[in-house]
Amino acid sequence: MTLPPDLRDGLLQSIPSMRAFAMSLTGNVDQADDLVQEALVRGLAYINQFQPGTNIQAWLFTILRNQFHTAFRKRRREVEDPDGGIAARLAVPPEQDGHLDVEDLKAALAQLPIDQREALLLVGAQGFSYEETAEICGARIGTIKSRINRARTRLAELLGIESPEDIGADRVLKATIFNETCS
Repeated sequence: MTLPPDLRDGLLQSIPSMRAFAMSLTGNVDQADDLVQEALVRGLAYINQFQPGTNIQAWLFTILRNQFHTAFRKRRREVEDPDGGIAARLAVPPEQDGHLDVEDLKAALAQLPIDQREALLLVGAQGFSYEETAEICGARIGTIKSRINRARTRLAELLGIESPEDIGADRVLKATIFNETCS
């Protein structure tokens, strides 16, 4: 099968963003890479269902998100590391403040409900519009706005952030929590 150059380029350009989103959902590099690969394979298998002229990245993110939820539902029935022994052995002390901040953010994001987390990440970290996020998540735009507002409030609370100055120079984090523009 030969893809038109613009479609092929759109697929290739989407990979880094898909990987970042998958990482934020799974918290595991290997699982994220598997998730992205599966989403791309499925996307290529069903490329005839893609509507030319629409956003290829949003279409791929929808596939990735659906794959994640399918795997998540399967894992809910599994019991993994109930006493935390394996996780405790995998912990590595951070070497710098930035790494600590990222770990704190990841831990805080993990405490958010999945629907709030994915909406916040799609808008705040991936740069999708509310409309595109609503389409990806299969929800109404008002629902997405509400999820993002609750997620931002809870994230700031979990991280002890009261104003943008409490964060530092990280533009993406500020945009995610305070709805500022990344410039």
